[in-house]
Amino acid sequence: MNFLLLGRGKTGSLVAEVAAERGHHLQIAGSKENAACAALTPDKLRAIDAVLDFTTPHCVLANIEACVRTGKNMVVGTTGWYGERHAELDRVRRLVEQHATGFVYAANFSIGVNLFFDAARAAAAALRHGYSGQIFERHHVHKKDAPSGTALALRRVVHEASGEKENLEITSFREGEVVGLHELLLESGADRIYLCHDAKSRRGFAEGAVRAAEWLAGKKGFYDFRDIWREL
Repeated sequence: MNFLLLGRGKTGSLVAEVAAERGHHLQIAGSKENAACAALTPDKLRAIDAVLDFTTPHCVLANIEACVRTGKNMVVGTTGWYGERHAELDRVRRLVEQHATGFVYAANFSIGVNLFFDAARAAAAALRHGYSGQIFERHHVHKKDAPSGTALALRRVVHEASGEKENLEITSFREGEVVGLHELLLESGADRIYLCHDAKSRRGFAEGAVRAAEWLAGKKGFYDFRDIWREL
């Protein structure tokens, strides 16, 4: 497949590496090459099967609109662009449906994190039995959004599974070169339930994104990675 990768950051570099290992052809456009979406014109996207976005929250919406209007499938690994209320997601969903393209986004493309979400979903029942809960997340000092998209997704998973009205407090730390560590703490007077996912590298995110782009081939529609990862 022919992919266009938007973004030359650390995760983007691993996406390029994984795509090459899996036999795909890849073009890369950084912020200079894609100023004002210059790399996303119909002519430049003609031979591209899917666009993978690992850029920044402030430019991803323009990238999405340009790709979708050109009829190209897209995988978005950038986080922090749709906010906690998901207003932007609804607008993007309508665009994807209007232009009959394929679109996959995620708070986190790691298979391990999505398994962690499943464990948290099961543990959320504790909140109906007198437990209190907290979420802690740690990332490198360069991460621009806080709380992380993964922490917000984790809170949403717990909230939906427990049926409780109060959202859990999220505490964020930005230190050193921490790739990503997320903790769910559920505590009662009798005991403590502790769930943790600690990313050792960004490779899990990159592999998930490339495999999502492969899965999207020939498909149309708006998908959250957490709903499709079992099919990869």
